[in-house]
Amino acid sequence: MVKIIWTDYMQYRAELRGFDLSILENIIRFSGERYDDTVTGSQIVVGKHNQELVIIPYEINDDSITPITVHTTTRQQIKFRLTSGRFVIYE
Repeated sequence: MVKIIWTDYMQYRAELRGFDLSILENIIRFSGERYDDTVTGSQIVVGKHNQELVIIPYEINDDSITPITVHTTTRQQIKFRLTSGRFVIYE
């Protein structure tokens, strides 16, 4: 199984915004909604944290995933980023 590396910054952002790391881990591991961010070069995963839609940019290596941050988003924001070309579907 791929290891998830929780940086101090990511833990701080999750706590500050009231996110549970175990729920975020499930999103990272199992969500089928993934994009490449053409501006930052990060991969993006989208999922539901309780009733909120969240976006988690992350970096992936051979044997680990490092989430960068987490924040709420909307379907409208995701659609706009797809339309503008900032996000492309992760293949």
